[in-house]
Amino acid sequence: MKTLISLVCSLVMLGAAANTSAGDVAAGKAKSMLCAACHGADGHSPNDLWPNLAGQKEGYLAKQLKAFRDGNRQDPMMAPMAKPLSDDDIANLAAYFNSL
Repeated sequence: MKTLISLVCSLVMLGAAANTSAGDVAAGKAKSMLCAACHGADGHSPNDLWPNLAGQKEGYLAKQLKAFRDGNRQDPMMAPMAKPLSDDDIANLAAYFNSL
């Protein structure tokens, strides 16, 4: 029973470690100026056609940005915005918008 409890605790701690921010919030904020035109300076979009990014989960944001960048998700406005982003840029942007 002790072994099972120890295993469960280890898995919970591993999951918590996987959810920690890998991105740099300050670097993400600096990179987010282009995003503000559509998604708002504070991550709240002024237009119903574009999503709010403030408070979104980092993993979700990173996955979507990578999909736009890599062509797995198509959008004529987002593809050119995401194309030049590095993995670090994406992690930083995701951390920044998650922090809002």
